[in-house]
Amino acid sequence: MTDMALPGSLEPALPSATRPDLDKGFNPMTLILFFGTLACGLLYVAYSLYVDVGETGTKVANYLPYLLLFVALLIALGFEFVNGFHDTANAVATVIYTHSLPAEFAVMWSGFFNFLGVLLSSGAVAFGIVSLLPVELILQVGSGAGFAMVFALLIAAIIWNLGTWYLGLPASSSHTLIGSIIGVGIANALMRGQDGTSGVDWGKATEIGWSLLLSPLFGFVMAALLLLVLKFAVRNPALYAAPKGNEPPPLWIRGILILTCTGVSFAHGSNDGQKGMGLIMLILIGTVPTAYALNRAMPVSQVQEFQQNSQAAVVVIKKKAEGYNVLGDPRPAVTVYVSKHKINEGTYPSLAVLVSDISAQVTQYGSMSKFPADAVGNTRNDMYLASEAIRFLMKDKENDLSKDETATLNAYKKSLDNATKFIPLWVKVAVAIALGLGTMIGWKRIVVTVGEKIGKTHLTYAQGAAAELVAAATIGAADGLGLPVSTTHVLSSGVAGTMMANGSGLQMATLRNLMMAWVLTLPAAITLSAFLYWFFVQMF
Repeated sequence: MTDMALPGSLEPALPSATRPDLDKGFNPMTLILFFGTLACGLLYVAYSLYVDVGETGTKVANYLPYLLLFVALLIALGFEFVNGFHDTANAVATVIYTHSLPAEFAVMWSGFFNFLGVLLSSGAVAFGIVSLLPVELILQVGSGAGFAMVFALLIAAIIWNLGTWYLGLPASSSHTLIGSIIGVGIANALMRGQDGTSGVDWGKATEIGWSLLLSPLFGFVMAALLLLVLKFAVRNPALYAAPKGNEPPPLWIRGILILTCTGVSFAHGSNDGQKGMGLIMLILIGTVPTAYALNRAMPVSQVQEFQQNSQAAVVVIKKKAEGYNVLGDPRPAVTVYVSKHKINEGTYPSLAVLVSDISAQVTQYGSMSKFPADAVGNTRNDMYLASEAIRFLMKDKENDLSKDETATLNAYKKSLDNATKFIPLWVKVAVAIALGLGTMIGWKRIVVTVGEKIGKTHLTYAQGAAAELVAAATIGAADGLGLPVSTTHVLSSGVAGTMMANGSGLQMATLRNLMMAWVLTLPAAITLSAFLYWFFVQMF
């Protein structure tokens, strides 16, 4: 049998006898199930919005915000859909190319566990992404500039993801989204006559940047080491052999490969699905603040705990503010501190007044569900501002906070976050459906790159298991730390690491393309989102 050359590859493709069948179309029943699930998801979203808004007693006088809400939600869910077929192809490449699962079943299996991963996610990554955005835009997310921000960063991420997918390049959706957020922050600062570097929380961006930079290096090294350890500890030759024709592997090897694919799919859903959740919550807060600005389902016990933590925090902050008084509104001084992270004589006294004011509001109404419609948005902004200020104060090396003072402020921040950083179940379900269905569309291009164009020989069972086991563990650990990582980079670098450790050889042309995509993603996403933000600001 002759070898076929893959488009864009300098190396021959796998012999046709060992290549998996990637060209089977979905049968009609699968298509019916796909579109039926999509329709049910959209109806569930519409019904949940109707119920949530109705419970607040809000009377709709203007339908324009709801039209913008509908468009913004479609774009946000579209990002997660593209993320599904762009990123999750990495999870199924190994089980497909080792013939552990047929391609069409593998993508449905992966889609289901992506769905579960989103539903069971913690939400920590969602709000880690949001904290990168400029504070003034978050406080005014319902304004024209707020909508411009959301549209610009989501559309920029979708455009770059679709472009790299079309070229068959496993680029990172996380990398793309973070670049888009930075682009919006820089453009917003320049349009306000400020230095472009002032529009981004560079401390948080650096923290996330390190996770994105180190995770593929970690994947490469750990997958290579794991393969070498396996070779030393498990001497069964069948584990290190390439598939024979289209025969499935031995049952025990097949079980390991399916388990690792399941782990990567679940971890991907848990980590990547949260990025869309955070942005959807921003959209909801901006358009329907009465229903989503505050956690109306917060139990009374947590409200009482909130009041106790507020009183303790006020004591700590007032102690730092002794000798200074605040005249007028304290919010501008706190906003400046959150934006620039520089403590001045007005920081502590202004924050003390703001915390006291928030406590008085919560005490007055007694429950988050009893806040009047005209007060919800302002209270939420105050809580978010106080939470971010305390976050930076606890990290600021200029502070001489004791261990007990830090614990007190941390407890208060947790109470603030419980009131403002929440994700309704229907948002998780909507993102889970979008991400899960996305895995079933367009996966072939990325699967071929990972399965055929990284190494010079066919992927062995041990290589596939080692790469996916490291990817699942890395993504799961990052999820626990609230950091976004790239499934694409971790898994593709893991495959490359196993190829190197096995002496299989690497296709340098593919690695150069992957490196090019990795290097260009950030500047391209920054530039594209900055331009789109400027354009949408003019439009709105």
